[in-house]
Amino acid sequence: MSTYQIGDYRQTYASFRLTRPERYNWAFDVFDRWAADPGKVAMRWVSDAGDVRNVTFREFSRSSTRCANALAGLGVEPGERVFVMLPRIVEWWEVLLGGIRARVVTVPGTTLLRHKDIVYRINASGASVAVTDAANADRVEAVRPECPGLRHVIVVGGGPGCLGYEDLLAKSSPSMDHPRNLSTDPLMIYFTSGTTGPPKMVVNDHASYPKAHLITGKFWLDNRPTDLHWTLSDTGWAQAAWTCLFAPWNMGAAIFIWDHRGRFDAERTLRMLHEHPITTFFSPPTAYRMMVQEDLSRWPARALRHCLGAGEAVNPEVIATWKGEMGHHIWEGYGQTETVLCVATFPGMEYRPGSMGVASPGFHMGLVDDSGNEVGPGEEGEIAIRVRPDRPLGLFCGYYRNPEATANCFAGDWYTTGDRATRDEDGYFYFVSRTDDVINTSAYRVGPFEVESALLEHETVAEVAVVGSPDPLRGEIIKAFVVLSQSARPSDDLTRELQAHVRTVTAPYKYPREVEFIEELPKTISGKIRRNELRRRELEKKGR
Repeated sequence: MSTYQIGDYRQTYASFRLTRPERYNWAFDVFDRWAADPGKVAMRWVSDAGDVRNVTFREFSRSSTRCANALAGLGVEPGERVFVMLPRIVEWWEVLLGGIRARVVTVPGTTLLRHKDIVYRINASGASVAVTDAANADRVEAVRPECPGLRHVIVVGGGPGCLGYEDLLAKSSPSMDHPRNLSTDPLMIYFTSGTTGPPKMVVNDHASYPKAHLITGKFWLDNRPTDLHWTLSDTGWAQAAWTCLFAPWNMGAAIFIWDHRGRFDAERTLRMLHEHPITTFFSPPTAYRMMVQEDLSRWPARALRHCLGAGEAVNPEVIATWKGEMGHHIWEGYGQTETVLCVATFPGMEYRPGSMGVASPGFHMGLVDDSGNEVGPGEEGEIAIRVRPDRPLGLFCGYYRNPEATANCFAGDWYTTGDRATRDEDGYFYFVSRTDDVINTSAYRVGPFEVESALLEHETVAEVAVVGSPDPLRGEIIKAFVVLSQSARPSDDLTRELQAHVRTVTAPYKYPREVEFIEELPKTISGKIRRNELRRRELEKKGR
């Protein structure tokens, strides 16, 4: 019997059920249970300068209740939207928890947003309140003339003439009754990454996200009350709600937060794993790729027992290097802003290189064709979640104020994800690409991931993105945009070497006919590569 919480996967999958209660408030029904122990630590917070602060569940319970009462005191009604633009400071978690208690709909946004982005998010969501910090207050205040529905701007850290967060909390009560709200009431809105078109608003309700992240926290993160879990995530990315909030706290684990400002620093990240008793660790693949280029032996992570990756596929060579140097496999998972974890290689089960895993307990996963019909093993299709006869807990309510987009992602009995994959006879899924990432070249359909994985095996390649570039003969050719490691230099010889390498490690027709060396790949706020931006450049360059 496995020592992991998933136990025997097939047994767990067959028996697991999540039910929707009629009334549910996660802050009261789950979080406050852990707060019954006054000394139980909920968060170890570390400043950019290295100062450490431990915050208990009890402290969070009281401060978030004060926050809820402060919002009510300002006349904010249940269902109103509250835009939250805060860095990785303790108050972000207080506001999110307070929003749950107050039954307002929080709308997290990254501090990387600029004027146009802030205006769009506040107006699109209809937010009446914005919460930010002193460092970003001027940017939020500047949008007021363009956001007529914005009534209040609350500033953590205060400032002359502003509505100070600390002052509001000091005047508010640390107690309130359970609101007995419906579990179907809206809880949060996250904006999608916006790789195509304007970002859409994903609505999750009071049960769909927090309760269903039991699947994420118990079976994938493998969290227990004794764990200290660290996820590398900006607070504006849905991953923060996934594994910096609901999933670990469902399990009573403490979360580790490093309030690092600036660009990702691989060496300092490894040092944090070395210096703090972090037991479980989530990183997006891009960060893993950067970390494995460091001397991992310098920073042994003595407490670490379990590592995870998601957001896009983790390359097998990165997994092998990390395990060889750090001693831990990277367990992959798949989900969306619209879902909780719905596919994963769960701890203890067989790892199959290139596969992101099997269906999560609680989800019936399939692959469907363009007509919404399920395809068989070995056939490529769109990853889909069965919603009839039973809609699973953990799937979003819909796109806010966009019924057409909501309708477009449902086909018959399925919710369709926009991601393409294949599946083997044992139910393991193999990611191919986003639906719009598929390259059609000389009658071959090529997903970029396999080509990118082959290129990343080469010692000179730090990062890579592969797209289709218009070609009059082949329809499209495969083009690779390559960011080189610090020691490498662009050259025609290196281009030919990379092309030959891809021919050697994968099918010859998948080699990139063009290679362009660039300093930096365009990425979304959440760190995903914007292949659509690279495709657009190619279309413009070739006059299409």
